[in-house]
Amino acid sequence: MAEATFHYRAVGADGKARNGVISAADSRTAARELRRQGLTPLHVGAEAQKATLSFELPSFGGSRRKDVLFFTQELSTLLNSGVPLDRALSITSELTASPKFRSVSGEILRAIKGGKSLADSLKVHTTYFSDLYVNMVRAGEASGSLGQVFERLSGFERSRDELRSYIATSMAYPAVLAAVGAGSIFVLLDFVVPRFASVFNDGRMKIPTPTLIMLEASKIVQDWAWLVGLVLVGSVVLFRMYTSTPAGRLWWDRTRLAIPVLGDAMRKAETSRFARAMSTLVGNTVPLVQSLDIAAGILNNKVMANSLKDVAQGVKRGEGISQPLARTKMFPPLAAHLLTVGEETGKLDVMFGRMADIYEEETRAAVKRFTSIFEPLVILAMGLIVGALVLSMLIAITSINDVAI
Repeated sequence: MAEATFHYRAVGADGKARNGVISAADSRTAARELRRQGLTPLHVGAEAQKATLSFELPSFGGSRRKDVLFFTQELSTLLNSGVPLDRALSITSELTASPKFRSVSGEILRAIKGGKSLADSLKVHTTYFSDLYVNMVRAGEASGSLGQVFERLSGFERSRDELRSYIATSMAYPAVLAAVGAGSIFVLLDFVVPRFASVFNDGRMKIPTPTLIMLEASKIVQDWAWLVGLVLVGSVVLFRMYTSTPAGRLWWDRTRLAIPVLGDAMRKAETSRFARAMSTLVGNTVPLVQSLDIAAGILNNKVMANSLKDVAQGVKRGEGISQPLARTKMFPPLAAHLLTVGEETGKLDVMFGRMADIYEEETRAAVKRFTSIFEPLVILAMGLIVGALVLSMLIAITSINDVAI
């Protein structure tokens, strides 16, 4: 087999990053050769890595989430390769592209050298590291398996980001479609129809009813568009203010769950998020009640998050987790059955992981169902409105021709 040239980025025994090229039959052989030379490969590929990420990671959650993903992935690679924690943090800080996060990494490294634990050092930076993240690291430090913990956290962050990116991508087209349709209708009513209306300045001409309705709608848009815009902006502001209150947030989350098709997709997305967090926490020996409390904190839907308090109470009473979860009626029925099997076999973390896989796929299917219904509805609604405007113009033109004859 002919050898190919691969670009690599690796860390040497002195902790310094190295970039270069190496010839090998494939990328795995190249990585093995780098390890034989005493280097820890971070990237091996046909092209030089331009970004600072050692893997292609979606950035839908913003630069802050991308920084955390990079930090987690790099530490997982370095710690599992036997690099000491302080050196791994130093390398990660050096390779980070974001100046702000490089500063955060530097503060964490200084805190570690000052005698603080990694979990306590991370806990200070709440804008970057969640309670789940900090507690996972704390469990890893206590059990001496920090490399494995970062590997699990890397998988957790990656799967969560992939699901978020899928939902965002799937919903982008219907949203753009609706915006373009609404913009087209506004342009027709505000610019096209008024010029067409000048034909009917002759007061003796009888205007057909559909055309009259169209002209009145155009006049309203021209005269009151600013007021409609102001009302819409005010409504959005008031709505956001109300939903930022505890009562308003609960009402909105409960309402969203009740929406046909969309509510089902949201429920499954929250279930997959819950299951992935629980798999990560329980798999690293975090107590079950504490795991439920942490998992509740990462759920977006407060109604489902609050239901986990009742589940935690059931666990404290010795009822296990499957029965209390079923009683909440907030999660799909299959979830409780899967956890029953997990409790019976003593593999609760594995079953949580299986549940996360199932409901991530179910979420994708539910989002696809929603978009497959929503897109035709948007197209149909916009088509009917634009068609009605065009038809009104044609009727008006026909009536003019009749008068001329």
